[in-house]
This record gives sequence, C-alpha cells and structure tokens, in this order.
Amino acid sequence: MSLQDLQGTYVLDPTHTTFSWVTRHAMVTKVRGSFEEFEGTAVVGDNSELNVTIQVASVNSRNADRDNHLRSADFFEVEKYPTMTFKSTQYVVKGDTVEITGDLTIKDVTKSLTIPLEYIGAATDPFGNARVGFEGKLDVSRKDFGLTWNAALETGGFLVSDKVTLEFEVSAIKQA
Repeated sequence: MSLQDLQGTYVLDPTHTTFSWVTRHAMVTKVRGSFEEFEGTAVVGDNSELNVTIQVASVNSRNADRDNHLRSADFFEVEKYPTMTFKSTQYVVKGDTVEITGDLTIKDVTKSLTIPLEYIGAATDPFGNARVGFEGKLDVSRKDFGLTWNAALETGGFLVSDKVTLEFEVSAIKQA
C-alpha cells in the first residue's frame, strides 16, 4: 500500500514506537534518551490530524541521576508540566515522505514545527492487525522551549548542547 492510499484512524503502538532524542554532552560526546510512556492517534483522510501526548516523567537516558535532573525544574519541571504534546495543523505528502506541521508544547511553550516522516510501509501482522511504519528526525533548539539550564566548562563551551535531535520510529495500528 502506498502512502497516498492510507485512510482511516491509526493508534500508536507503544511497544513498537520510539520517541528518542540525542544531544551533545560536554562538547565531546552524545547523550541519548527516550520517552517510554506516550499515546497518539492519527486520522488519515480528508481531515488528517495527528495528536500525541508524552508523559515527560518517563524520560529514560539510562542514568537515574541524569533522568531525575531532567525531571526537575532545571529542565522539564514534570510536577508542574507532566506532559508534552504535539497537535498537527497540516499534512503535505511528497513521494514517500509526509511532512507533518504542528504545534509542539513543552512546559508552557508552544512552537510550530514540521516533522518529515518517511513512510516505511504497511503490513498485516500475525495477529491480523493492519500496521504502518514511519521514521524520521528533526533538530530543535531546546532554548526555544525554555529548557535553558547549562553549566560552563573550564575549557570553554557548555555542558549541554542547545541542539537536540528528535528521532521517531513509529508503528501504528489501524482501528476497525
């Protein structure tokens, strides 16, 4: 099935979908992490829309101290802002890619951005579920979302890069 043939309502499969991020640390290495708890629905057709909600406290960088710091007021402030959301405003299909423009809200800051997602394909799994797959990535400035904490390094530069690469691997199941 081609990207242009997709129609219907799809729900993200959290066991086969990954919302992850990568940022430079201490100017010499990269730190990777993901959000483990989220839900999302896409309606594909005449009035296409995508809505995703991520539980920010589910951040996982494989380091408990760093994850607790990310949950704190220095970064996500999860006690006050437990979720981040993405709500689409426009879809543009270009070959095997769909560019989804929408509003990403982190903390109390909402910014419009466009996420290019490559259509990987569609398949029926062994349980009879019609699945579709997409993947993509996008660079954002964490400062644009009020995530400004940092520490200066003795050698110059900062501990945490402003640039964060968001990576998406999506599997969604068509609803009956």
